[in-house]
Amino acid sequence: MEDRPMMTLFMANNQPLTPVSPLMPTSLPHVCEPIPPLPMTPPDADEVLDHASNAAALRTALHVIATERDGLTHLGEMYQTSSVAQEGFMNAVNVISRTIHRGSKLVVSGVGKSGKIGEKVVATMNSFGVRSVFLHPTEALHGDLGIIGPNDTLLVLTFSGKTAELLLLLNHIRSSMTVIAITSHKSPETCPLFQHRPASNCILLPAPIPISETFSFGLPAPTTSTTAALALSDALALAIARRLHSTPADVFHKYHPGGAIGATAVKAGPKRMADIAIHVSEVPLARKRTHPTTSTYITVLDIILTAAQSPTGWVRLSSTAIISPRRIQALGNDPTHLNNPVHHIAEGNVVEKTDWISIPAGSTVEEARQWIVNMRLQERGKTFLRPGTILGIVDSNKEVSGVVEIEEVWSDDT
Repeated sequence: MEDRPMMTLFMANNQPLTPVSPLMPTSLPHVCEPIPPLPMTPPDADEVLDHASNAAALRTALHVIATERDGLTHLGEMYQTSSVAQEGFMNAVNVISRTIHRGSKLVVSGVGKSGKIGEKVVATMNSFGVRSVFLHPTEALHGDLGIIGPNDTLLVLTFSGKTAELLLLLNHIRSSMTVIAITSHKSPETCPLFQHRPASNCILLPAPIPISETFSFGLPAPTTSTTAALALSDALALAIARRLHSTPADVFHKYHPGGAIGATAVKAGPKRMADIAIHVSEVPLARKRTHPTTSTYITVLDIILTAAQSPTGWVRLSSTAIISPRRIQALGNDPTHLNNPVHHIAEGNVVEKTDWISIPAGSTVEEARQWIVNMRLQERGKTFLRPGTILGIVDSNKEVSGVVEIEEVWSDDT
């Protein structure tokens, strides 16, 4: 074999040197800014957990709100279509109003969450000048029964309608006393509270919910049911206040002088007729129904249902004919008229625009009241300025744009 020359590089210490590749730079370029180090730890587990918990909490909130909203929608539909609910509500307003008129009071009772709603009912009623007290059924059996007067009315709140404490309480309530129940039952005949009482002294205010709370939320905590009871009791309180007082707002401010509400009333200054007027354009038209043998017509019940959905309680029959809240409330006092066409009771109830008494919108309420008092000192003034008169509020364009019941400004006692 032929020997080939080999070249070996040695350093002084006899260690071989690594050849330098001509393609590799001998030095790296200078970096002006240091590269930040990459994170070496994962995100904080607590932060991830908090984010998930917050999202779950928000989903729960939206579910509860939507469920209770659906419950209130269901309640509104019931009082729009159910004769039991409608008659029960009107009877409750009539009975409680008469109770207060004769100097007696409303006694409210309930247990647990329903009892808490009952306490709120009492607070609302009292702020409207509807004298009310709360009676816990257990305390009642230990001496507090003495709070009930001979002519009082009892309102009980119980979703099940069979709360043991309330059933025990009713055993000691005179059968002559009217008992009103806000409960889930849809018929008085199925409500255990009424089983041993005269039907004539029992009034049912149904407040069912479309889906059980156990199904909605996985537990039977009073939520949708107490919301329904609260809304219905608020409706009852406002309806009674409007029945009892010509100006419920003034009564409310009288009994609520403190806080932001009281401060607002003080700063408001003298009210003008324009401030209390109901704009005619905002008054809904009563719905007409078609009779199989005659033309379209409107019944008394149609007027009452339209008024129930009207924020102001006023109802129009046409562009020139109107019915005021007090006249509508009077119609509801006689259930035998409910299915009669409105023209049967038009006289004394339906007021044409030509019979409205004009009042300038810029007049203060006190100026209008004094004018009415002075006019009624004259014989002719008594003929057109009397209870039930509708005042037409004339705006700056000389148009009658609003209406006011005369009782909002004047009464026989002033």
